[in-house]
Amino acid sequence: MRLSARSEYGLLALVDLATAPDGAPLASRELSSTRGLPPAFLDQLLADLRRAGIVRATRGARGGFALARDASAITALEIVEALEGPVAPSVCTPDMCGREGGCAAETVWSSVAAAVRDALSGFTLAELASEQALLDRAPLTCTPRRSE
Repeated sequence: MRLSARSEYGLLALVDLATAPDGAPLASRELSSTRGLPPAFLDQLLADLRRAGIVRATRGARGGFALARDASAITALEIVEALEGPVAPSVCTPDMCGREGGCAAETVWSSVAAAVRDALSGFTLAELASEQALLDRAPLTCTPRRSE
């Protein structure tokens, strides 16, 4: 199990797609500039998300990417697994270490992976988009730095 910038950037881009007015497609360069994401990297992520059936691509002048399904049907777990692979222990498995009978550490890592899967399953893209919309409407506050 490994979480990287792929998950973070992919989730940010999908939140933007979920908050797009009327589900209108957004160009990858627009998504890239809005969040300050590297364009080529974002294109790779969007291709993986398209293959996973999370986004759809539309060609043409008004084309871009849009959600392939309702945001309430897409979980953070589905997004992470589309971008990172299965949320499961990556090292401590019998086939990796060769211990046929398993080991005590495998119990720990399996429990951790199950907790991560449960946590990610508890968030839908619709909930995250709703939270982002509230944050976007909140007035920006600036806390002045104290001189030392």
